[in-house]
Amino acid sequence: MASNYFGTSGPFSAFTLAFQIPNLVRSLVADAALSAAFVPVFVDLLSQGKKREAFRLASTLGLLIFFSLGILTGLFILTAGVIMPLFIGSSFTPSLVDLTVGLSQVLFPILVLLGLNGLVVGILNSKDHFTIPAIAPVVWNLVIIAALIWLRPQFDGSNQIYAYAIGVLVATAIQLGMALPMLGRVGFHFEFSFNWRDPHVVQVLRLMIPVTVGLGVINVDLLINSAVGSLISQAAPRAIDAAFRIYMLPQGIFSVAVATVLFPALGRAVAQRDTEGLRSLSARGVRTIVLLLVPAAALTMVLATPIVRLVYQRGAFGSASTDLVATALVWFSVSLPFAGANLLLTRTFFAMRDAWVPTTLAMANLAVNAILSFALYKPLGIAGPVIGTVVASMGMTVGQLWILRRRLGHIELGVLINSTARVTAGSAGAAALAWVVWSWLDGLVGEALVGQLVSVGLGLTAGIGLYGLAVLLLRVPEALFIRDRGLGSFRARR
Repeated sequence: MASNYFGTSGPFSAFTLAFQIPNLVRSLVADAALSAAFVPVFVDLLSQGKKREAFRLASTLGLLIFFSLGILTGLFILTAGVIMPLFIGSSFTPSLVDLTVGLSQVLFPILVLLGLNGLVVGILNSKDHFTIPAIAPVVWNLVIIAALIWLRPQFDGSNQIYAYAIGVLVATAIQLGMALPMLGRVGFHFEFSFNWRDPHVVQVLRLMIPVTVGLGVINVDLLINSAVGSLISQAAPRAIDAAFRIYMLPQGIFSVAVATVLFPALGRAVAQRDTEGLRSLSARGVRTIVLLLVPAAALTMVLATPIVRLVYQRGAFGSASTDLVATALVWFSVSLPFAGANLLLTRTFFAMRDAWVPTTLAMANLAVNAILSFALYKPLGIAGPVIGTVVASMGMTVGQLWILRRRLGHIELGVLINSTARVTAGSAGAAALAWVVWSWLDGLVGEALVGQLVSVGLGLTAGIGLYGLAVLLLRVPEALFIRDRGLGSFRARR
């Protein structure tokens, strides 16, 4: 919806940069980083029967988040005029720079909301409650769509983008409001406790230092891409962000879901000193992500242009914008399975309280991304900064697997390589069939929205169907496991 109104215009690129700064700080000091450091300690206390200590830990962290991030938000709003221009390239006009500053001041309060939401979601996940955290992103998007429809006409010219910023702020508040009532249902009770010297609080804060870098790297990568993109053109930051959002869809559906569900189990395995269980959970999780994301990467690569056209091309978003976004999406797709594996491997190290390993690797790969992005943006244009992210993601995966193997003795690498080879073969066939079906139908139904729904939808359906059949015929263990579990559930319901 936002792309329909703003395309890959300068104001939308201004919004992209304005949003990425608070989003980066959120990833560094709140939300997922806080949850990843908090959950192992919280689960460990609950497994020892120390319920009151666990609740006191969560309550103290809640107050600490509210006050510290509130102060940080206030300081940023006052100094945004100095901070934001540091991330803006020479292609931005002075009016676009001012717009970026104003949008960032509207958006930065989401930092406090997301910090509290990260803590609440961590508590719910520790209690094996995943429903509301899974539904909340859908509601978040619907609120933003409503804000765009109702508020945009209240602004003029480039200031219409403020409707999007206000929508994001309101949607984030509603997301937190959905999760808070669930705390009582899982038996959690808030205590007005603010003992920041509590050893468990100190333990979480110490864990957060490496966790912050490990989980924040993807947002730093994206900020680097957008900052370098602002050196290429006014459209490039928004085009890179638009491609990243399509790329994150399979990430959110598959790898984030797998990592979120397995993280408390990994923490319990560590707490119980069950090394074999930890090894098995991590190895199976990585293979499951490979099973799901390698075909997603292959299908996204071959259908990048029609997917972008279907999702974005209407209104102010024309064919030139589609070409820019599709170019970035092709390269983002290459990193899809690597980024998914990194998410689970990083959480395995977090569960083991060995968070400095992925942190060190993340810092090294961040440097690789920055060097390659600045080296490649002139000769390759928009593909340059994205290729930097791809190479960094691959290096992160290889490094984590190698070190985890040294820590745990073995992580079934032979099984992973064999399974990946079969999955890749099935994905290649699926991608080829999807492209053939889409190409044939595209010539018949044209580029209208309904026609693209038919051609892209049937192309993806054909590819997914062939892939499902291929991995079963190739006897990929995780595919057989999913099939057997599905059949078992179906028989149980009957």
